[in-house]
Amino acid sequence: MKPKLTLGSRAFWLRQMRQWHWISAAVCLIGMLLFAVTGITLNHAGHIEARPSVSERIATMPQTLLDQIKVLPAKGKGVMSDTVVKWVSDAVRVDIRGREAEFSPNEIYIALPRPGGDAWLSFDRQNGEARYELTDRGWISYLNDLHKGRNTGFVWFLFLDAFAIACIVFCITGLVLLQLLSHARPSTWPLVGLGLVIPALIAIFLMH
Repeated sequence: MKPKLTLGSRAFWLRQMRQWHWISAAVCLIGMLLFAVTGITLNHAGHIEARPSVSERIATMPQTLLDQIKVLPAKGKGVMSDTVVKWVSDAVRVDIRGREAEFSPNEIYIALPRPGGDAWLSFDRQNGEARYELTDRGWISYLNDLHKGRNTGFVWFLFLDAFAIACIVFCITGLVLLQLLSHARPSTWPLVGLGLVIPALIAIFLMH
């Protein structure tokens, strides 16, 4: 005979916790694996050799666009016009929509940071030369930056929050399941305690 599932019954909460535990596990499985692997690569960053590759693309603006950038302020910040954005996309193959540009008397500079590397674009205000430089530090650096949320944009920022919430649900439901099933496993709470005591002791006595 199946136990009656009432709001206050142990069977009800056991079923609920199991359901939320496997759902949260499925949602955060790949992300948790990625974060565990990049936790190792970040911890050993000094021993992992990175060989950055640098590429460059150069194009010269037509006179009509050169005239546009010549009349921009000699200092300050702003965004480029739609016509300049479209030309850059076609000629240099870079998207600078909404990117903030820094103005100086001789140059306009746009920083284009990215996960796993860096990039920038500059315009010479005298001859219209657009110079784009991209530095790629490899896929390990790329994954490490995803872990840290470095230069990853707003959508990845939201994903990290959602992933963290899924992990919290996974851990809390796991803790409740441990409580509900611990009567059959005497080693449950000593093992949980070790998970707290070991890092605490390392932090107190072995960290500089």
